[in-house]
Amino acid sequence: MNRTFQLLPLATLLSAALSGCGSTSTGVTTSGVVTGSYFRHAKVCLDNNNNGRCDAGEASTVTDNNGVFTLPGTAAVVVEIGTDATRFDPVTNIETPIIQPLVFRAPAQANQVVSAISTELQALMDDNNGDFATAKTMLAKRLGVSEDKLLGDHNKETDATTKTILKTEIDQSIERISEATADAGKSGDIALALRNRLTLDRISNIVVIYAENHAFDNIFGKFPGANGLDNAIQNNVYKQIDLDGSVLPVLPPTWGGISVAGVTPVVAQADTANLPNAPFSIDGPKFNLPLNAKTRDLDHSFFFNQMQINGGKNDRFAVASDAGGLVMGNYDGSPTRMWQKAKDYTLADNYFMGAFGGSFLNHFWLICACTPVYPNADTSPGKAKLASPGGADGVSLLLDTSKGITSVLNSNGRPPFLGNGAITPINSRFDKFYAVNTMQPAYQPSGNTPATGGDPTLADPNVATTLPPQTMTTIGDLLSVKNLSWAWFAGAWNDSLSNRTNIYNQTVPNFQAHHQPFNYFKQFAPGTQARTDHLKDGTDFQTAIQNGTLPQVTFYKPQGDLNEHPGYADVAKGDQHISDIIDKLKSSPQWKNMVVIVTFDENGGFWDHVSPPKGDVFGPSTRVPTIIISPYAKKGFVDHAQYDTTSILRLITHRFSLPPLDGLVSRDKALAASGSKPMGDLTGAFDFTQK
Repeated sequence: MNRTFQLLPLATLLSAALSGCGSTSTGVTTSGVVTGSYFRHAKVCLDNNNNGRCDAGEASTVTDNNGVFTLPGTAAVVVEIGTDATRFDPVTNIETPIIQPLVFRAPAQANQVVSAISTELQALMDDNNGDFATAKTMLAKRLGVSEDKLLGDHNKETDATTKTILKTEIDQSIERISEATADAGKSGDIALALRNRLTLDRISNIVVIYAENHAFDNIFGKFPGANGLDNAIQNNVYKQIDLDGSVLPVLPPTWGGISVAGVTPVVAQADTANLPNAPFSIDGPKFNLPLNAKTRDLDHSFFFNQMQINGGKNDRFAVASDAGGLVMGNYDGSPTRMWQKAKDYTLADNYFMGAFGGSFLNHFWLICACTPVYPNADTSPGKAKLASPGGADGVSLLLDTSKGITSVLNSNGRPPFLGNGAITPINSRFDKFYAVNTMQPAYQPSGNTPATGGDPTLADPNVATTLPPQTMTTIGDLLSVKNLSWAWFAGAWNDSLSNRTNIYNQTVPNFQAHHQPFNYFKQFAPGTQARTDHLKDGTDFQTAIQNGTLPQVTFYKPQGDLNEHPGYADVAKGDQHISDIIDKLKSSPQWKNMVVIVTFDENGGFWDHVSPPKGDVFGPSTRVPTIIISPYAKKGFVDHAQYDTTSILRLITHRFSLPPLDGLVSRDKALAASGSKPMGDLTGAFDFTQK
């Protein structure tokens, strides 16, 4: 294929009023290409007023089959790529339609190759008063390419490493450009929208605080402006069904009662009988259990969670739970401190947990967008933990009909479903033995003790729940390759290493070994430098906040009694702890360039009315609360964009120009195959024009 376009001498370009006041002098032209791969039939214009739009009176044309354009005059360039355009890949010779419109920009100083990268450059210039040289240096440094390679046609790049870096950045930036184009619509400020989505360089520190086990409707269902309980009631999308598919006349009781031992008032099983088939208030007049009262735990495991969601109907939560009607319980979250933080900053009300089921799997999806594997589980100690779902879909558990249970209302406990386990079988749905419910790390601190006479830093490998060390790539590995600082800070990490009685002790600190995902990976094994450098104690987190020495990426996991997990923790104590951490972060010397994301790992078995988007075999799953707190976060804003746990990884990936983890790519392919949008990267929560 022949592809030709004219590259004008720099002197010619500089003579033509490059600051954005375009020139249409006779004989002066701008010729270039719209790339990433090549965009055909895209509208190109000179952006004489530098507003990011093709306005009436501005010279315009349409790209040819090679993505090439020529315009009379010279100025900054805008490309409007509509759904009548196509994207042609010269490597595969595949032409794909444009589903979501895009707007590319290029400054007058570099308008011959217009791409997602030139659009990033223009956004950085908009953010720094038009300083082309500084923006170019900053972007090249972040990507790790030389400045002379930054703005070229990556399709013609001969250096394989540079070509891969540029292509990866283009593909990832196109996602954000698509979101910005949608943000602005047909008449909004597209330049501002692109600036907000693309100028992530202002962010120096990303802090992730990972709480436990509450669905969105469970705590934030009454938040003003959010898609909450009122919508569920108005749209009649809350009623639960029985084993035979009929609508339940009432909710089943909460087996064992709502309150745990020692809590007053006592809410026993009998007190919960015959509740209406609808959401109910845990802290309301009937039960009056305040936010500082511990309530019983609910099953929140991989197979049951999918059965509860029931293809998006969310109507089998009660029938597939071990807690009966408690699944429909909720709180008035307005007295919590984090509710106020959400009012002050941004609350995401369309954010889903990354994986079906519980904490164990969702912690993996937070750090690697991956599911752990147990090789040869059928011939290993893990065989005892193999699941055997009998449903035709390869994931549903079948009812043991020999028990004679025909309704959840007469089961006095969860109906007898067969085949639950921690490890998937290899079947029509799963190509490997995947560990999907709680397993223990092979390294201490672990819920499994060392083998008798064995290495004290290891867990006994012959125990069925000891997961073999994992070797997948994590976000930490990608950050380390680029010499970017990061750490996972865990409350009571040091205490649990020195004293095993702190692990799962049901009091203080109640260290949860399966909440420490990096401890499952071989590259962070005891004795490695990576473990010393990156796996830290919660006290180290507090010290780093005070000293202004937090790494560029921080994960913080509160110790068990402070993480809000039903059964062994309460909402109020964890809420106060996290709020106190936020206040300390806001007083840190690093605050001015910080983004804090407070989210919950999973729903804890509680019902939520919003259907998760259909993705891959592991998720996404039920909606959970997420708050974005930053000087750059939109104030008093409810963000309705689609996110999940992997959106945190996407933000880190985009901010630091990392290659995408395989799970991010496969998740988006699965979403696209089902007609869903790709997951966002949380940039919709930012307004970088704020000072």
